[in-house]
Amino acid sequence: MKRKIYQELLDWKKTGMKKPLMIIGARQIGKTYIVNEFCNNEFDNYVYINLLEHSEIVKIFKEEISTSEKYKRMKIYLNNDIDVKNTIIFFDEIQESEELISSLKYFNESPEPFKIICAGSLLGVKLKRMHSSFPVGKVKMINMYPMDFEEFLCANGNQILVDEIKNCYINNKPMDPVLHNKSIDLYRLYLCVGGMPEAINNLISNNDDILKFDKSIIENIYQSYLNDMNKYITNKFEASKIESIYKSIPSQLGNQSNKFQFGKISSNSRKRDYETALNWLLSSTMVLKCPILNKVEIPPLGFIIEDHFKLYLSDVGILLNMLQIKYSDILLDNLLIYKGIITENYVATQLVANKIPLIYWESGNEAEVDFILYNDDGIIPIEVKSNDNITSKSLNVFMKRYNPKYAIRISTKNFGNENHIKSIPLYATFLIKW
Repeated sequence: MKRKIYQELLDWKKTGMKKPLMIIGARQIGKTYIVNEFCNNEFDNYVYINLLEHSEIVKIFKEEISTSEKYKRMKIYLNNDIDVKNTIIFFDEIQESEELISSLKYFNESPEPFKIICAGSLLGVKLKRMHSSFPVGKVKMINMYPMDFEEFLCANGNQILVDEIKNCYINNKPMDPVLHNKSIDLYRLYLCVGGMPEAINNLISNNDDILKFDKSIIENIYQSYLNDMNKYITNKFEASKIESIYKSIPSQLGNQSNKFQFGKISSNSRKRDYETALNWLLSSTMVLKCPILNKVEIPPLGFIIEDHFKLYLSDVGILLNMLQIKYSDILLDNLLIYKGIITENYVATQLVANKIPLIYWESGNEAEVDFILYNDDGIIPIEVKSNDNITSKSLNVFMKRYNPKYAIRISTKNFGNENHIKSIPLYATFLIKW
């Protein structure tokens, strides 16, 4: 499967690869797959080391000896006199060895031309809870997320359609109605399965027949996420709190207060009791945080309220699984209230995949703008609609008050521009940049 992160790997290669590369992301999003593709395609020699399968290497790096001696013993254990100049090394599941993570400094500072990539499950959580020192400034870090809608289309053999969507986006011209409707149908299909590569592969292998799609794939990923919540924790109570927050997110997205409320997790629950658990989830990248904008000023990240926020799930397919929504109700557009919630979560995942920070704005009970974009045109409000309703009371309030260069409305409507509001179809969200 084609993944856009591959270009980032190529960019790292062009820089000379002096800094080890660390890829951070949730389980089952395709980290190992894409790194294997990169290493096999771009290098003559490739050494793959999965620390879950090589516990002896973990033990070697625990020893009280120099890092150069550890590396020497690792080569002996592998029976591989690694040709450093022509070989790339991939340490998978590197979270199993704090000492190896710390040793990345050695590989960075060595006169030898080491080329190191590392990744792992819950690596973000492990880094936040390491007892050993992290080699700050010695490692290049990249965040990876589930497949976005563009990657879904490419995997599904719709590259020509992607090209046309890009063409219409750049030139701000409507898509052909037939292609527009096809793209909306594919968007709804994406909502059903989400961006997990295994789920998308299964859908494709069944010729996009959702009736033949193996629902257990997403359910198993969801269960593996719950199982992971017992890792790198201080006690079992923390694991329970992590799970409680995670399970509450689908219903929390429907809060009338339009923000995450700790009191909705359970009776008598308070913020201070759940802060550590929330930080665990954020570090795992299983959830996405969207804080409110306190003041519409540049830079917006300098004017957010961290304690007032929404939480989204990192994958819309998991959201549907947790809500037990029938796929037919998505494809036939039968939902009412939760259609908007699912759509908003979808847009959040697409923006994050483009490295756009999530921020929203509201003005009391008067108005709320779903997302705020800060780009070369200044601060741009983004409103999300789950259908073709173009009523934009909140957007109008924001525009009258702050006079942005333009606004963006994401909906099922075709491309267009009216009264300084750019209409972007939901299937083209992946093209929004910052």
